[in-house]
Amino acid sequence: MSIFRRGTGGPGRVTVQQAAVRTGHTGGDGDAVLLDVREPYEWQAGRAPRAVHLPLSALAAGAALPAPAQARPLVVICRSGNRSRQAAELLVARGAQAVDVVGGMRDWAAAGLPVVDERGRNGTVA
Repeated sequence: MSIFRRGTGGPGRVTVQQAAVRTGHTGGDGDAVLLDVREPYEWQAGRAPRAVHLPLSALAAGAALPAPAQARPLVVICRSGNRSRQAAELLVARGAQAVDVVGGMRDWAAAGLPVVDERGRNGTVA
């Protein structure tokens, strides 16, 4: 069963463990893109490796998805899960397959999943 709902009108929600599997962060070839919708200063402090960045403010203003995220299932993450929920709703309304991550980057880091800064070193969740 897919974590991406079809025809239900709203996005699904996933745990950080489910997100890590779906995006290939815990091995395998995840088929989804991890889309981080936090602000630039948060992104620079620490993010999941291979995540793609598009702040919620830009998405809400109509910005297009970055090329690596286009036409792919999206797992949307923020710091705690509030902004990612909003972003997933916007994306689903635009026809994308999107789910949001409950607990966001806080839970991602707490689960021991990798967080890197803009230089690829150990990052922090801002």
